[in-house]
Parts: sequence; C-alpha cells; structure tokens
Amino acid sequence: MFYDLVEAISDRVMSLTGQSEGSESSIHFVTFNQDCTSLSVGTKTGFRIYSLNSIDTLDTLYEDDTEDTCIVERLFSSSLVAVVSLSSPRKLKVCHFKRGTEICNYSYSNTILSVRLNRIRLVVCLEEALYIHNIRDMKVLHTIRDTPPNPRGLCALSTNSENCYLMYPGSSTIGEVQIFDCTHLRAKIMIPAHNSPLQALTFNSSGTRIATASEKGTVIRVFSVADGTKLHEFRRGLRRCVRIANLHFTADSQYLTASSNTETVHIFRLEEPVAAPVEESTGWLGYLSAAANISARYLPTQFTEVFNQNRSHLDIHLPVPGYKTACAVTIIQRAMRLLVASTDGFLYIYNLDPSEGGETSLVKQYRLDGKTDLSEVVGLAQADGSNATSSPKPID
Repeated sequence: MFYDLVEAISDRVMSLTGQSEGSESSIHFVTFNQDCTSLSVGTKTGFRIYSLNSIDTLDTLYEDDTEDTCIVERLFSSSLVAVVSLSSPRKLKVCHFKRGTEICNYSYSNTILSVRLNRIRLVVCLEEALYIHNIRDMKVLHTIRDTPPNPRGLCALSTNSENCYLMYPGSSTIGEVQIFDCTHLRAKIMIPAHNSPLQALTFNSSGTRIATASEKGTVIRVFSVADGTKLHEFRRGLRRCVRIANLHFTADSQYLTASSNTETVHIFRLEEPVAAPVEESTGWLGYLSAAANISARYLPTQFTEVFNQNRSHLDIHLPVPGYKTACAVTIIQRAMRLLVASTDGFLYIYNLDPSEGGETSLVKQYRLDGKTDLSEVVGLAQADGSNATSSPKPID
C-alpha cells in the first residue's frame, strides 16, 4: 500500500515537472525565493539552496541529503524553509537550515500540493482546501474549504505584508480568480480572467497587480487587484497551445516573464505606451486606417481582442524543451539578468538589454543535480551559437 502511494505521488510529480518516465534528471522541484536572492532545488536525495548574489559562482548555502524532496520554499533570505517529502506527502516540516533543526511539523488530510509564504503568513494548498497559518507561531488562522478541484495546487501569495493577498482558482471549468485578504481573513475580489481554466498566476512585488494565463496558454493578462480592471493583455502565440509553467514580475513591475513546456521564455514589457499626437490625414493611408478602426468596432469581441493584444518584447530560446521551469528577471552585479532554473538539472543565466533591439545572450550555465563540481562554470562563449544567443523581438 505504501509503495502504491509513493508511485502515485511520483507520477504526479512527473506531471508537474514535465519530466517523462526514464528522465535522467534527479530534480523534482525548482523555485526562486521571494526576492530572487536564492534558488531552492528539491531532488530525489534531498534539497539544496543556492546563493544568487553573483553569476561568477553558484555557491551552495545549504544541502540536505535525507529525504526525497518534492517541495522546498525559503522565506526571503532567512534560514526558514518549508519542506515536503515524497515519503510523507501530507506532512509539512518547517526547518531552520543553518541550525539544522526542525522548528515544527504539521499533518494534513490530503497530499500537500504547494506551499507559499511571506513574512506574516504561510499557506498550504491541498486539492480542495487552503490552510492559512500565522508564520510567527504556525497557528491555523483560517481554512478555505471546498475549493474547486485544484489538482496542481495552483495558488499565489503576495510577498508584500501590507497587501497580504492569496490568489487561487475560483472554478475548475473557467478562468475565475479568487483573491482572499490574508490579513483580515475575508474575500477580497473575484476576477473573471479567462474563458478556460487557469494554468498560471502570480502577484507583483507590491501585491497590487496579478498576471494570469489559462490552460490554452496563448493569452496572458494583467489585472489590478483593487478593482479587477484589465491593465494589459499579451499574446504568446497563435500556432499552438502550451502549458505556461511560470509567470514572474520584475521588482519594479516593468516586465513580466513567462515560461512554458516549450523552449521559449517570453518577456513582456508592461510600461504604458506613450500616446502619439493625433494628426489629421487626408491621404489614402489615412483613409484606410480610419476605415480599419471603424470596422474593428463591429467585429466580435474575440477578434477585437486579438487586434489589441501585444506580443512579447523579448523571446529567449532554451537549450532543452519539455521540462518545468522557474524564471525570474532580477539585478545581479548591477546588470539585468534572466534566470531560468529547469528540472532538466540546469540553471541558465542570460544577460538582458531591455532596450528595443537589445542583445540577449546566455552567459552562464550551472548544473543543479550535483553530477559535477558546482564551482565549474560552463563557458557559453564557446557553446553552440544557436543556444548562446536569442533574437529580441520588439512589441508589435
């Protein structure tokens, strides 16, 4: 019975990570902490936490080789980590990794699918329930029961303590977003984000905006938390549906990254475009433009939405598709970097030039599975050029 349970959980982990049976990677789980200063990796033999203060080395802050770890979440740059193992999938352990001690543990009625934490709250997501803990003493403050079936544990917790909101799917058939106020323990707002079920969601650093993607994976939307207003809409592509694995705002909310089960990471610019002065045009082109604008008013909603959708500002192509990834854009050593951690066992680091037509290049690559010395950097200046650079694409 025990081994059947472990096998079933392992199948779920493979579906979450995008790994196929027989994959050589030992990585179950990858995630960045709230301020992108460290990377947490769950493996078949435990978990590791890496420092991201420099791109020249990937320093190991902590390594644990005791359990098969499927979830590991660090609280900012503190020593507090929340850990779930495959051998005890209903048990959450909160540990102080520098002391090597377990602070507390809690057991739940079903498998823990995800854990989210900020400076005042810790949230545990089960398939049909969410438990909100006070992070100071780990007491359960509130339980959201009978949520729509959420087999992937999709939820997000704002990292901002003043706007401490929890977001989760409000339906299993359409893309409704429920936002819950974790400070006052009451519902905040419901946002009808998509026509199809949700696939990915995230808050910005201030907790004032959210980004969402549906199971179709073609459209990504940004909404205001205050009133649910749609602020931005981006089209990832029309040719194929994909599984969006990760959405992430930059700290200043100027850019949004999106990764999926394909080889492409998209970066969208969220700055409001500067309105050009309106000029009367009496030429043939002016007539056509006016006619197109008038015609668009009478098109069905789905067609006018396509006209209004922007494309990605930059596209980055990963060496290996088909794996679950966590991505983030952050400043390291005074330069903007794109970090992509993949369950293929690698951390990819790109230099970013956010200007129009700027260069984007893969400059560092580190192994995360312990198969080689982590201080050994793969020099990508000598790597295959098709993997070392990507072509930036301006917004249409």
